[in-house]
Amino acid sequence: MADILVLVDHDQGTPKKVSNQILTAARGLGDDVHAAVFGPGAADAGAKAGAYGASKAFVWEADDVHDYATEPLAAGLVAAIEASGAQALCYPADPFLADAVARAAVRLGGGVITDAVDLEADGEVLVATKAIFGGDMVSKCHVVAGARQFIGVKPNAFTAEESGGSPAEVVELSVDLDDAARRARVIDVVEAEAGGRPEMTEASIIVAGGRGLGDAEGFGLIEQLADALGAAVGASRAATDAGWYPHQHQIGQTGKTVSPQLYIGAGISGAIQHRAGMQTSQTICVINKDEEAPIFSIADFGVVGDLYKIIPPLVEEINKRKE
Repeated sequence: MADILVLVDHDQGTPKKVSNQILTAARGLGDDVHAAVFGPGAADAGAKAGAYGASKAFVWEADDVHDYATEPLAAGLVAAIEASGAQALCYPADPFLADAVARAAVRLGGGVITDAVDLEADGEVLVATKAIFGGDMVSKCHVVAGARQFIGVKPNAFTAEESGGSPAEVVELSVDLDDAARRARVIDVVEAEAGGRPEMTEASIIVAGGRGLGDAEGFGLIEQLADALGAAVGASRAATDAGWYPHQHQIGQTGKTVSPQLYIGAGISGAIQHRAGMQTSQTICVINKDEEAPIFSIADFGVVGDLYKIIPPLVEEINKRKE
């Protein structure tokens, strides 16, 4: 397999967990692994990518590419791919990246595969495994041989493991943007207030609540359990549609897809829409009064009972063991 380029998403110079996961997967598949890093702090993030296997980091620290505008990011991707000579680009499966990746693929005559949960090399081709039909089936896909490959990888599909390598060699890109590339501009950004809990797609533990909580106040119990475990809080579509919890916490086909090491669902029946967003979690624990609830069919551990009688003593015991 030829060289692989990984698009590294970062937070002020620190690569995000999903990027480290993809770097880990890529270093066992290609001849060499490079990183593409954009925006302020890119040089620092690029150097740090070496800890997970990147030998070179192609960076562009322009503000233009940091503002989620499609054209600058697409131009940066094309420049990084051409400079690295990589045959495949692996990137985090994120809606903020999808349009720019697709545009770059068209310009380079490549093909796009989204939402991969596993990768393997077959000669010069990367074969991506996807979960389809709500996870009831898997599909193996690849881009036609000879064309550049663009593969979006779901968060937590792989475990991030340091390679013991030295900092990556940083190569600065020169990207020229014409007037057409600057037609769309971000003129204002309103950031949601950040709490003390991890973001769902980055979290190793998620505690989610559903219709079985009964009302919005029930999420206070979910938050208590999440805080005891250092977890993120998720919700089913029924709960967010009812206004019990913000929509950005929705897990499912029309929400976020997560794959934590531990998923705990309380009061969630397990409709296929929700299962499609979490059933690749490594360990699934559920609490539901209905022993016939579909969620039990994919659970590793299940408790049939009243969550209001089960969760409080569970939180108490967890906190006791942390003392």
